[in-house]
Amino acid sequence: MHDAFFEKITFAKSAPNIKHLPEDIGYEVAFLGRSNAGKSSAINTLVNKKALARTSKTPGRTAALNIFPFDDSRRLVDVPGFGYAKVSAATKEDWRHLINNYLSIRECLKGVVLVMDIRHPLRPHEENLLSWLVAAELPVHVILTKADKLKYGEKKRVLSSVVKHISSGVSVSLFSSKSKEGVDNLRIQLAKWYEI
Repeated sequence: MHDAFFEKITFAKSAPNIKHLPEDIGYEVAFLGRSNAGKSSAINTLVNKKALARTSKTPGRTAALNIFPFDDSRRLVDVPGFGYAKVSAATKEDWRHLINNYLSIRECLKGVVLVMDIRHPLRPHEENLLSWLVAAELPVHVILTKADKLKYGEKKRVLSSVVKHISSGVSVSLFSSKSKEGVDNLRIQLAKWYEI
């Protein structure tokens, strides 16, 4: 669904702070997640490109807001990972400040995709962020990545558990970059936010 739209994506720039972001108009969707949750792989799978968002065996590669436009008014923003990266406390604080600023100020932000590893969902950082997003009335869709790592019954159990635990109004789906499970569901959600 909407394959042609999602495959039009390009890389525009890395914004080290809010001042370097594009003009605050149009439609923006942010991808957030722990540094090792598979965020970059999920983005690459979503847009059917192997190396658009850089993946690494070293968590924490994303250190700025990476801007990926689809067209003149619609963008995907890859937000720095959190919670795991082996960086200094000062750098983590800089990232936290950047993320908070971005989420608080950006009026064109239409939704947030929160990326969680299905084997370790709802860690404290994720729960705190989810609570903050809901309180801020930002639309949220959670994807449980690496779903191919679990057997059918187990991944359905985790999905059900996460759905029961989180606030109503937050949607949740399974996702696998390896098997492509959940790609269509994610595209459908983003198509609503992008109004395409």
